[in-house]
Amino acid sequence: MKRDYYEVLGVGRDADGGALKKAYRQLAMKLHPDKNPGNKEAEESFKEAAEAYEVLSDAKKRSIYDQYGHDGLSNQGFSRGFSSYQDIFSQFGDVFGDIFGGIFGGGMGGGRGRVRRGADLRMGLEITLDDAAFGTSRKVEVPRRIRCEACEGTGAAAGSIKTCVQCGGRGQVMSRQGFLTLSMPCPRCEGRGQEIGQRCSTCHGEGTGRTVDTVEITIPPGVDNGDTLRISGKGEGSMSGGPPGDLYVELRIQPDRRFQREEWDLHASLEVPFIEALEGTKLTLETLEGPEPLEIPECTQPGDVIRLRGRGIQRLQKRGRGDLHVHLDVRFPKRLSRKQRKALQELKKVF
Repeated sequence: MKRDYYEVLGVGRDADGGALKKAYRQLAMKLHPDKNPGNKEAEESFKEAAEAYEVLSDAKKRSIYDQYGHDGLSNQGFSRGFSSYQDIFSQFGDVFGDIFGGIFGGGMGGGRGRVRRGADLRMGLEITLDDAAFGTSRKVEVPRRIRCEACEGTGAAAGSIKTCVQCGGRGQVMSRQGFLTLSMPCPRCEGRGQEIGQRCSTCHGEGTGRTVDTVEITIPPGVDNGDTLRISGKGEGSMSGGPPGDLYVELRIQPDRRFQREEWDLHASLEVPFIEALEGTKLTLETLEGPEPLEIPECTQPGDVIRLRGRGIQRLQKRGRGDLHVHLDVRFPKRLSRKQRKALQELKKVF
């Protein structure tokens, strides 16, 4: 009797693709032939785990298995299992390489002439609340490495590139791993398939040089503190002739004396003298667009809030703006003159 595939991998029936891959990776590393030479029991468990992962990682096969079990797969001609380690490698191909890449020599992956993209760069950029609300552009100086034009990023002087003597230009060499023969990047040329005979005199064989670029960064309206912008191709140049990396800019919004931000909404405080709060008045309010008059209704209470719709922050990559919430701070005098006291006594007779 075949064991339940979910039981084999040790996952729940609601496991997603990431959980399946993680469970299979752990089992396969534990049961790999390099760690269990000549162990038939480990080999059978390895094949069992591979069969379970092969079915559950395929949406169609998993659906059939969930409804009809092992018999359903057999009736559809799907559940044949694996006869050997080599059969597992052959069946999984890139999937196996994806799981084990860099652990057991890269599995079945790899190829000649491999190049690497340049490293990514990170920087912080301070902007104002107005910049975040309406969007802006900034020019910044970015020290970075770029591809050497003299050697076009190869690191070699003209005519001095030759075929790697160890891998014969394939970029890969074969490595014996227990019962398996695996392909792995050539250690001599690091998978490029070529060697440098004479180093470039400009970059000294690195394939890159240092520069300081002026990069214009477009900041869209609606960004928030901590948001990160990616500027494609403005990172480090590649040392193996590949594409450059990217520049990641983390935005830091300066504190603003006028407003407190809450996602797309803004909050402001406005002082109202208590007499004007009683009779109503018109005061000047600071908004993102500048000073504006604001009607204060009569009998305003301390803590009342006036909501101005659509006067907040532009929603990022969406239509519309948040609101501006004006919190009214009714101010009372700390001392009363004799004349003021007399006036209050008269007012009490009315109320």
